[in-house]
Amino acid sequence: MAGNYQTGAAFIAGGSLAGAGVSATVGGMGLAGGFGAVAVGTTPVVAAGAVAGVAAYGVWKAVTEVDTVAVSAMGIGAVGGVAFSGVFGGMGLVAPKIGLAFGIGTVPMAGIGAVVGLASYGIAKLLDESEVKETPAQVFERMEEKVLQMDYYSAAVRELKLFLSGEDLNRKFAALELEDELAALKAQVSNNSSTKTEPEVISLQTESSGRWRCIQTLKGHLAGVNAIAITPDGESLVSGSDDRQVNLWDLKTGKWLYTFTGQAEAVLSVAISPDGQQVVSGSVDRKISCWQLNTRKFLRTFFYSSSPYSHDGFVNSVAFSPDGKYIASGSTDGSIRIWGRYSGNLKQTLNGHKNSVLSVAFSPDGKTLVSCGVDKVVIIWDLNTWRQRYIITEHLGVVTTVVISQDSQTLISGSTDNTIKLWNLDTGKLLSTLTEHSASISCLAMSHDRTILASSSRDGIIKLWNLHNKQVIQTLDGLSPVAFSPDSKTLVSGGKNGTINIWMQTQNNANFSGDWWEVLGVDQNAHPQEVKFAYLQLARKYHPDINNCVTSESVMQAINQAYTAYNEQMNVIRFDV
Repeated sequence: MAGNYQTGAAFIAGGSLAGAGVSATVGGMGLAGGFGAVAVGTTPVVAAGAVAGVAAYGVWKAVTEVDTVAVSAMGIGAVGGVAFSGVFGGMGLVAPKIGLAFGIGTVPMAGIGAVVGLASYGIAKLLDESEVKETPAQVFERMEEKVLQMDYYSAAVRELKLFLSGEDLNRKFAALELEDELAALKAQVSNNSSTKTEPEVISLQTESSGRWRCIQTLKGHLAGVNAIAITPDGESLVSGSDDRQVNLWDLKTGKWLYTFTGQAEAVLSVAISPDGQQVVSGSVDRKISCWQLNTRKFLRTFFYSSSPYSHDGFVNSVAFSPDGKYIASGSTDGSIRIWGRYSGNLKQTLNGHKNSVLSVAFSPDGKTLVSCGVDKVVIIWDLNTWRQRYIITEHLGVVTTVVISQDSQTLISGSTDNTIKLWNLDTGKLLSTLTEHSASISCLAMSHDRTILASSSRDGIIKLWNLHNKQVIQTLDGLSPVAFSPDSKTLVSGGKNGTINIWMQTQNNANFSGDWWEVLGVDQNAHPQEVKFAYLQLARKYHPDINNCVTSESVMQAINQAYTAYNEQMNVIRFDV
């Protein structure tokens, strides 16, 4: 009996873990129907996994014991599912992160009801075996109460893979070992050194190759990153994630600076004002939130009419106007809303899309707003009249993303038809079609100097295009989103397991020119403690146990060679003395 009871518990635990895995992969989800839209976060998915697990246990018990009661339980549950569908009508499940949207009709609801019926049967069998004096209804009620307390558990499960593999522990221990010595050395250098200049992050000089390489990986989010924005001065970046957090980072050092909290569900979009003072986010919770960057102070949530929400659906995209006075937002409710940045008031609602709006973008000259969505069209809006100028219908799939060049001359759109199309923004004329991707386009970014286009696709590939000849110049392993720094020298992208990758045009690391002090970024006559401090600081940033970029190993070898050369020089000096 005890063995059977433990087996049942194993089924439930397995279902819960599966539910957490689905949530981490799929990201923010929601149910939409005639009753409105309801967000579905990690906890409900974990709960659904637990129900599925106990239902599987019910199936196992029914088969092994040939119990016809299970069939009756399925029948009762199916009837309940049909009744539920009759009351609430048609529904749909939406998961913006993976581009998923499908209807849930009467037949699927009957199937869901049957699973719940089997779960009731499984609970009843567990109660019989454990001799617990509770009814199945009481157990379900108690399960629901516990599941509501599982937010922290769900977050922990998302990290379980890294923990079990040992990868996460190895990195953390490597970081701790260096951090302790760095702290001690920093204090000594501050006290003893006459030159108190911090060693800069070095750019290693080699023969020119112009290749983009991942120089750093940022870790801080517990789930996938959906949105990235870089401040106008290029010093900081903001990221939004399925973990419901908006993180602020130092782009130069990769240091985490702050976490803006308050979103009830996954963060799908972020934007920074042109003056670099404010950041806004759009979320699965249907709200747009705003913070002051320099003070980290929460400013407001944007509401319309008497509603407690910004939209009636997920907020997929947010963007500031070039003058910083307005914020545009696009939602799964099919609308685009224009908000006053300072007042928080709703200024305009633009209706033209027949389905979810996935991306909005202002032209840098402030004359045009562009939107795209699930209805496979791109709409160009005149900001003087708030009316449509024209509609682009040439894409064969959902149009997922749009960007506009800095000269406001070129519009670029990406689609689930695996193509990228370039248009004349003024006339709507198709200029070129890029077809090198083999999966849906998820995000686009154009360098500010208008020379390079970065495109990410669902298969984990980023392609860099020469915009002059429309040829691919490099293919990178990375995820959406993508964003260029204002100086066009840095590319930021999403990475695996909630990480963020920093890419730069670096040189081939095979043959370095420059002496040890140039590599380590110190003065040739620096104090030995300063040299060691600089070496450890670089090791803290580039060691492969901490930095999982493909170039980290070769960069670390160069740093080690420089430090070895310094030690050899010091040994020669001591010997001569």
